[in-house]
Amino acid sequence: MIKTLFIAVVMISSISAARAQAPREEAGADLIVINARISTGNRSQPEASALAVRNGRIFFVGSDADALSLKAPATKMIDAHSRRIIPGIVDAHIHVLNDLAYNHNIRWDGVRTLRRAVAMLSEQAARTPEGQWVKVIGGWSPYQFKENRFPTLAELSRAVPDRPMIVQYAYNQAFLNKQAMEALGVGTDKFPKLPDVEIEKDGRGNPTGIVRGYTWLFLALESMVPQPTMDEQVSSMIYSIRGLNRFGVTAIVDNGGRWPYPEAQSRVAVLTRDDRLNVRMPFVDLQLGDGGAVNMVDLEVEAITKTAPISPGENLYPALAHGHEYRGAGEVLGGEVHDHENFDRPTLVIEPEKMRRFVAQDVAKLVQRRIPFRLHISYNENITPFLDALEKINESTPLDGLRWSLEHAETITPENIARVKKLGGGIALDGKMAVHADGFIKTHGREKALQTPRLRTLVDSGIPLAMTSDAFRAGTYNPWVIISWMVSGKSVSGSEALARDNRLSRAEALKLYTRGGAWFMNAEAEVGAIAPGNLADFAVLDRDYFSVPEDQIKSISSVLTVMNGKVVFGALEYSDQSPKLPEPLPAWSPVRYYGNGYDEAK
Repeated sequence: MIKTLFIAVVMISSISAARAQAPREEAGADLIVINARISTGNRSQPEASALAVRNGRIFFVGSDADALSLKAPATKMIDAHSRRIIPGIVDAHIHVLNDLAYNHNIRWDGVRTLRRAVAMLSEQAARTPEGQWVKVIGGWSPYQFKENRFPTLAELSRAVPDRPMIVQYAYNQAFLNKQAMEALGVGTDKFPKLPDVEIEKDGRGNPTGIVRGYTWLFLALESMVPQPTMDEQVSSMIYSIRGLNRFGVTAIVDNGGRWPYPEAQSRVAVLTRDDRLNVRMPFVDLQLGDGGAVNMVDLEVEAITKTAPISPGENLYPALAHGHEYRGAGEVLGGEVHDHENFDRPTLVIEPEKMRRFVAQDVAKLVQRRIPFRLHISYNENITPFLDALEKINESTPLDGLRWSLEHAETITPENIARVKKLGGGIALDGKMAVHADGFIKTHGREKALQTPRLRTLVDSGIPLAMTSDAFRAGTYNPWVIISWMVSGKSVSGSEALARDNRLSRAEALKLYTRGGAWFMNAEAEVGAIAPGNLADFAVLDRDYFSVPEDQIKSISSVLTVMNGKVVFGALEYSDQSPKLPEPLPAWSPVRYYGNGYDEAK
């Protein structure tokens, strides 16, 4: 008995000593924000003035006084100075990993005059070394310029007289100077031979330098210009993410591109190793192959089961919740059924039986293996046969909660919205109409444009729904330009692009970029709202989204963006809190001179 008591005393003493020696976790909050106007996105507590963060999650939302009671010696304090705070923006369809040459490109997003845009080309041409190109690759629209027109080839050639130059408009057309035409072999066998490519010619039959086509043409051209080094690709990710953080974006779903899994993920791994992944980045994977006809679904199954086995939902960066999770296949699952959304051309209708056969033969493989998928379908004419075949699959192999979605779906009808909802799918819209509506009107008419997409019907349907950018080529990566269009109904040209009965309230529009996007991350229980237990992602805005005039919404940006409880971007009075970035690569990068948006231009 005495021996037993002695052993117990020794054990208790040992445990007490161990506890005394172990470092005690500091009580209180890691971060407290006070004096704010917080729009929480949480219906049970829609407004607050303060929040507190601990271990990357929000653990208090309420009054300043109650938040201050959680202050500890090591707590970081932020005074919002009565600024508006919103949940971090989620862009559920973007292509960061398709733009690993981001630092090689001039961005015209937000440039207000064509005169300034052309001047930027001229300035960059003087900095670009021999052997490199001067490039503008998407994100802009001629309708954003005061001049309301495209640049002329003469203007562009004068701006860039001695370097190859390409100015690409969405995935619709490109302007090439003489040096670029020679390098790409325009008019020769060297130039990509793809369906529906138009090479504009002058009266003598010579190429002018304007080429038109669909997505595959422009992906091919991008592979023919000088490629970024591995270090430049990583630097491009750092700076493209910084541009997103600047607008309050804290989470994205990357929708694939030229670099497939697992190759693209090796670039992300460099950021995760150095703790520089300043955005949550779930991804879906697109397997294009090495050229020529391929079965993309078979390549996807091969990649995730044999090349580098990975399961849906597996996080390659587990130190960050939803850091770099595999979220399935897409957005292109078959080249022959890809209905490129070029609003300068008529609707591209896929032969219905070809679409049904593709779903029955290939999409079925994903359903059987429980691999989530997302499919680019822009036009209702193609959505109908897709749903016909998916409903048949569901009869024999129930989808039963498998997450899938339509991407873009610009002209989907109420009937097909209901069918998607019944099958448990979601719809990821995009904001291309905000920048390209004027082109859509010329092709399809104003009456159709005013109901494209059917925002009011989609929101009222209750279907899982998000608004996205589809950046960096097809549209602008600035969510506020897109939110402005949803609320005001006006495109970047100032013309009416949405009917009054098809516009959204400010709260509804913001929800599509917060809670809406969370569904596509499988994170709706912890992303998209400022609420206790949710991940600590939020943005302090430079002006009050809920009270500024409509024409100022497109100019909103963040002055402080917080992701996972840490500051990832700061401006104005918070500039000293912004994490310092390495110098952009290459040394002549346009990012060094023009920043991540026109108003940052030096």
